[in-house]
Amino acid sequence: MTKKAFFFDRDGIINKRKIGGYITTKEQFIFEVDFFNIFQKIVDQGFITIVITNQQGVGKGLMSEAELNQIHTMMQDAINKKTGFQFDGIYYCGDLEDSGSQRRKPFPGMIEEAVKDFDIDVSHSWMIGDSPSDVQAGKSAGCKTILIGDYAKGFPNADLVYSTLKEFLVSLPLILNK
Repeated sequence: MTKKAFFFDRDGIINKRKIGGYITTKEQFIFEVDFFNIFQKIVDQGFITIVITNQQGVGKGLMSEAELNQIHTMMQDAINKKTGFQFDGIYYCGDLEDSGSQRRKPFPGMIEEAVKDFDIDVSHSWMIGDSPSDVQAGKSAGCKTILIGDYAKGFPNADLVYSTLKEFLVSLPLILNK
């Protein structure tokens, strides 16, 4: 059986993005309203679920890896409490934007690690994010891509573009049944 996955960007998809800053504490982590319904529908269709997130706040010294892991533990616990499931994997890159790291989006390194670790067929998998770098990482890894935000249709070469998570949620059953 082919293992298929949904790769989720974190900030802006799972939780509300902090404009001009970084989520550095559990108290700052606020779930997006439609995330739980989206997550539940994806898990119910048998997809492996994985977080793929740049977290350069670690590289900048704004938080430690231990503090980031505490945020992710709280996130997983809240998702499990609400849905009975949690993410199968969390991959993050704390490297700075100008580091040239191949793990950091827009490069596909984190997705490629997850594909190897979970034996995923990328041609049946999706990357969902709210920035062009998420789309670029997904495309480079061979995934289909979903871009959430105020972007023109087809920019930047995403397979699907939705203005909001709520709009995506309405279309999700059609996507999952393809």
